[in-house]
Amino acid sequence: MLTYPSINPIAFHIGNWPVYWYGLMYMVGFLGGWGVLALKLRFAPQNGNQYTFTQNQLADVIFYAALGAIIGGRLGYILFYDGQTIWSDPLFILQTWKGGMSFHGGLLGVLIAILFCKRKMQKPFLVITDLIACGVPIGLAAGRIGNFINGELWGRVTTVPWGMVFPDAGPWPRHPSQLYEAGLEGLVLFIILFIYAWKPKPLGAVSGLFALCYGLFRIAVECFREPDAPIGYVAFGWLTEGQLLSLPLVLVGIGLLVFAYCKESRKNHETIS
Repeated sequence: MLTYPSINPIAFHIGNWPVYWYGLMYMVGFLGGWGVLALKLRFAPQNGNQYTFTQNQLADVIFYAALGAIIGGRLGYILFYDGQTIWSDPLFILQTWKGGMSFHGGLLGVLIAILFCKRKMQKPFLVITDLIACGVPIGLAAGRIGNFINGELWGRVTTVPWGMVFPDAGPWPRHPSQLYEAGLEGLVLFIILFIYAWKPKPLGAVSGLFALCYGLFRIAVECFREPDAPIGYVAFGWLTEGQLLSLPLVLVGIGLLVFAYCKESRKNHETIS
C-alpha cells in the first residue's frame, strides 16, 4: 500500500486571497492545450483555407471554450451528480475551488462556445472541433491531477500494492483512479490524437476519434472508480452515471468516423470519375 501524499489544497496566497491547486490545474490545462494547438498550427500540414486559423482566432477559440468548459462543467456537476446540495447551499455552485466539475457538462458548454465561434469566424463547426480535440486531453489530465490533490473522486477498495487510503474515504486502500484517468484520458488520448491528426484527416474524423476514445476510456476507468455518492449505480447494478453519460459519446464517435470517411471516399470517387 502506498501513502497518499496529503497536499494542502491551497498552493499559495496573494495577499489574503488563497490560490488553490485545483484552479491552477485548470489554468495549466487551458494554457497547455493552447500551446500544443499553437505548435500544431505552426508546423503541421493544413488542409485548405477553411482549416487554417490565425493565432488570434485560436486565442478566441481557447477563451470561449475555456469559459464554456468552466460554466458547463460546474452546471453539469450540479445537474448530473449533486442536485440536492444546491437547495441547501445555493452558494455551492460558486465554490469551484472545492472541486465538482463534470466533463460531460463541460463538453456541452464547449460545444455551445464552438457554435458561437462558428458564427463569428464563419468556419464549419467540425473544423473547429477537429482543431481543439487535440488540446482537450491536456486539460483532462490536469483536471484529474487536481482531483487527486483534493483527495476526491477516489477509486474502489482494492488490494493492489499501489492502493491508497484517501482522506474522508474510510480506512481501506483504494485505487488512485484519478491518476488512472489522468494517464488514460489525458496522456494516452493526447498521444493518439496528436499522432492521428498531425496530417490532414477527413472533416470530423479527429472529433470522432476523440469522442470514441474518451467514451471507451472513461467507461473502462469507471470500473475502478467509486460510484458517485449518493447516486451509486444507476442501472443493472453495475453501470455508473459516468459510464451511462459516456455511452452516447462512443456512438457519436463511431458515427462521426463513418460519416467522415464515407464522405471522403465519395469525394475521391467523384474526383476520379
